[in-house]
Amino acid sequence: MKTASRILGSAFFNEGYEVQDAPRYGAERRGAPIFAFVRADNKAIDERGVITHPDLVIVADDSLVTVPAAGVMQGLDEHAVLLINSHVSAETWQQRLNTKAQVLVLPIKDAMQNRAELPYVSAACVGAAARLLGMISQNALVRAIDEELSHLAADKINTNRTRAIEAFELMTTHENCIQQRPSVSALDYQQPEWVELPFEDARISAPTIHASLTSVEVKTGLWRTMRPVIEYDRCNHCWWICSSTCPHNVISVEDNSPVIDYDHCVGCLVCVAQCPPHAIKAISEAEAKQSAVEQAGETT
Repeated sequence: MKTASRILGSAFFNEGYEVQDAPRYGAERRGAPIFAFVRADNKAIDERGVITHPDLVIVADDSLVTVPAAGVMQGLDEHAVLLINSHVSAETWQQRLNTKAQVLVLPIKDAMQNRAELPYVSAACVGAAARLLGMISQNALVRAIDEELSHLAADKINTNRTRAIEAFELMTTHENCIQQRPSVSALDYQQPEWVELPFEDARISAPTIHASLTSVEVKTGLWRTMRPVIEYDRCNHCWWICSSTCPHNVISVEDNSPVIDYDHCVGCLVCVAQCPPHAIKAISEAEAKQSAVEQAGETT
């Protein structure tokens, strides 16, 4: 998404706009949500920082919609447009989210279902954004891709260019649906309505920060793209190595064998690198899901 914001910012700049683009990182680990903000105007931009009331929000991975830390829905109102890269229809997302914002879907192509190809989704998101905004021509879009991805091989640039143009054409029916919201004057500021909460004993309402498993409800495994799998026929049962080197403490020991908690494993693959007999291998989530389906069929 950092790359996407750079391309979109350059495309705006190529059309003569003043531009800001800036990424914001979460935790530095595999699978952590990342945000990128782009501002464009035909006059100097004095505002800085995050965009609290966006005109357009693009979600490249629809699994982030259900993750509170991703903050996908923050600031969305009836003026905004929400574009989700998803297999699910826009009508279904509108019903699920119960939002006043207009919801559109950028369909995931069959060829992109392999998670290993997701790097190209940034170009698709930019192409869709350019058409929805109605301010960026296809030539300016292609030029921005060539400029920002000039360090890549020619075939990679061509693939990004193709994906962007496909998304650009796909959003034709919704062209120019993004309208810049009017500026908010400081004179219109209103005090927020405060909610008075009754005082309660700390044992009732305070967070138990010293207890274990306080974040068990946050299934961080949703962010994983690669899954570590233990091949027990090769395992030497030296579980103290993989369990102690796991930075997220998701490897437990049962009957003298390591067991991975996939609800909270983020796929950092440190265990794969540290396992002495190489009994832990990495497979894609798509392969893991297909294997689960096949096993379920055999069981049935």
